[in-house]
Amino acid sequence: MSDLYDVIIIGGGPAGLSAAQYASRAKLRTIVIDKSPTAGALAYTHKIENYPGLPTPVSGKELLDIFRNQAIAFGSEYIEAQVIGVNLSSSVKEVFTMDKNFSGKAVILATGSMGRKPAIKGEADFLGRGVSYCAICDAAFYKEKIVCVVGDSEEAVKEAGVLTKFAETVYLISPSSKLKVGDDHPALQEKNLKALLAQSVSAIEGTDIVERIRMTDSDGNESILELSGVFVYLHGSKPIIDFLGGVVDLSEEECITTNRMMETSIPGIFAAGDMTCAEVRQVVVAASNGCIAALSAEKYIFHRKRRKYDWGK
Repeated sequence: MSDLYDVIIIGGGPAGLSAAQYASRAKLRTIVIDKSPTAGALAYTHKIENYPGLPTPVSGKELLDIFRNQAIAFGSEYIEAQVIGVNLSSSVKEVFTMDKNFSGKAVILATGSMGRKPAIKGEADFLGRGVSYCAICDAAFYKEKIVCVVGDSEEAVKEAGVLTKFAETVYLISPSSKLKVGDDHPALQEKNLKALLAQSVSAIEGTDIVERIRMTDSDGNESILELSGVFVYLHGSKPIIDFLGGVVDLSEEECITTNRMMETSIPGIFAAGDMTCAEVRQVVVAASNGCIAALSAEKYIFHRKRRKYDWGK
């Protein structure tokens, strides 16, 4: 059972990385599966100046780097991968990515709340028929076709870069007049990637599959772009739970329901951070949630009656 982890953590934000610190320090074999170190809410934050212990302001990315390096120093493994599904029905839990499957005794869910409900006209209607939220998952379906990526974040640019390896032409459609990456970003150097700035996608249209989109520029002028695929990377504040398949209990707001110790409705499955819709959404709260989730996971794995709080000598 050398490939069996004690704890699999899905998400590399402050909740997931704090959980990794505590789990790995407890000598639990721990892995963090993170979609992207630049995709979460904290990574987009320009300045953090109220996190305890930091005497001077830092960017969200810098703070995340500190979290990540601490977790790795304690022994956590860290990989960048997109989780596309889970099997949580047995004592050994399974987490599926595009490249590899992982097995673990406990799983901590910490993917945050950057998800969103379909907002573009036609987006929900064509989901799975030309509309996608995962370039890594679906790029191969668009070989030698024309597609677009909607968004201005680094995640959107990176995903557009993935698509350039398959599609004939990739349009990167940004609602803002400037992308949130430098002009020297490697993806932007691809010859078959074309950036369209200050454009909003107003509708996705077709018959059985996507055939075109309608765009509106900052002056209100409308244009039509014929294509086969639309990859949407517009962030919101909805918990990211699509990979779970509805296997854990959710609130009416689609937040993962936990008790005070971050335990979900399934034994051995814990949740932490913004995906639980904590009333106060601060980095320090997410970090504390991650700590509690890790302590609860350790208690679950070793069948303890009480949680163990320190492993120092």
